[in-house]
Amino acid sequence: MAEVLVYVDHVDGAVRKPTLELLTLARRIGEPVALALGSGAENTAAALAEHGAVKVLTHDAAEYADYLVVPKVDALQAAYDAVSPAAVLVPSSAEGKEIAARLAVRIGSGIITDATDLEAGDKGPIATQSVFAASFTTRTRVSKGTPVITVKPNSAAVEAAPAAGTVEALTVTFSDKATGTKVTARTPRESTGRPELTEAAIVVSGGRGVNGSENFAIIEALADSLGAAVGASRAAVDAGWYPHSNQVGQTGKSVSPQLYIANGISGAIQHRAGMQTSKTIVAVNKDAEAPIFDLVDYGVVGDLFDVVPQLTEEINTRKG
Repeated sequence: MAEVLVYVDHVDGAVRKPTLELLTLARRIGEPVALALGSGAENTAAALAEHGAVKVLTHDAAEYADYLVVPKVDALQAAYDAVSPAAVLVPSSAEGKEIAARLAVRIGSGIITDATDLEAGDKGPIATQSVFAASFTTRTRVSKGTPVITVKPNSAAVEAAPAAGTVEALTVTFSDKATGTKVTARTPRESTGRPELTEAAIVVSGGRGVNGSENFAIIEALADSLGAAVGASRAAVDAGWYPHSNQVGQTGKSVSPQLYIANGISGAIQHRAGMQTSKTIVAVNKDAEAPIFDLVDYGVVGDLFDVVPQLTEEINTRKG
């Protein structure tokens, strides 16, 4: 069976969930070979093997932390040359998409970004995408070269499938451009104790109807009762009610959780583009004609200031 190269997203050896999802998808089209780079790379082997990696390529160098994406592209190209995979899968983060695009240019291959599903095909892997501001769903394959595909978080359920997970050191020669852009400082993001927005299984968002930054406490309370991440519409962010890092939409972050709860959000196409691939969508809005209701699985016509606290209380009661 052909090998599929999977780029590993990890933090000091702790493998992030989107990578485990990639391994699940990779097993549909071949045998996963994982590439882990940077500090703690060797510590990823156990988790990767548990989820199907037949081989784990590792490499650590100061360049991965000190410079922007080019060193990682150099390493991914070295792994590509060593493995000759049937496809290359990369998590669909901002950095992941840049790495994937640069690799595709180098190896002369087509690229598919933000895939939401993946299956085997007679002429190569077939990816499902949500395109044109989520107005269409397409099934796409790369027609030239080795497919390079980035996959959105929450596109597949994580499935354990123990494999050998043999660890091999990768030889990497950095290009002249690897040190062209240096990272001068890093500031850790303040932890809220909530899941990362793009990876969360549940997202609770607020929009213009929240009517003020102080009222986002209602949205946060519901999110905390569900163990969810908090999102916001562009209108709420532009008004200064919530940080831009939490914006869901075409100019914000794209999410695809199991459950998305939109509160006081009208459902403009800009917002829909960032959440339309959610598995189950619930909306609370006092305007029965709001466009969001054309999209939802469940809709509540009512004032969010009445509905959301009652929902939060009911959830906490059932949990308690």
